[in-house]
Amino acid sequence: MLREDLQKTLKESMLNKDTTTVSAVRLIIAGMKEKDVEARGKGQAQASDAELLSMMQGMIKQRNDSIKMYVEGNRQDLADKELSEIKVIEKFLPKQMSDAEIETVLKSIISATGAASMRDMGKVMGELKAKYAGQLDMAKASSMIKSLLG
Repeated sequence: MLREDLQKTLKESMLNKDTTTVSAVRLIIAGMKEKDVEARGKGQAQASDAELLSMMQGMIKQRNDSIKMYVEGNRQDLADKELSEIKVIEKFLPKQMSDAEIETVLKSIISATGAASMRDMGKVMGELKAKYAGQLDMAKASSMIKSLLG
């Protein structure tokens, strides 16, 4: 479904001469192809939607970091370009979970996996990535897991 949405959006934005959307979608598709190559190396036909959503979360994080640097360097024009790309990428991501929802999910995963200490953090993160990729900020979730297990 995600792959078809990307192709459809690319075609529509090309017809509408929306260069910002065309550029951002092409970057997503390039990342998707890269993930597909990695997946074939692991014996899979193509990357899963969860892997693609995680990749797009990473793209947003990179752009947020760039925005911060551009603002500090008084380059608002470049910061605005990055912000517009973030808006395009976010169209393809599922609704983001609130902090309360993340905490509820983490507590259920911790109890389901039997995690009791920081040693079990990998199990919890693995489960979280498998079920909720693209729906939350993994860095935020990681700090919440540390506080729940620590």
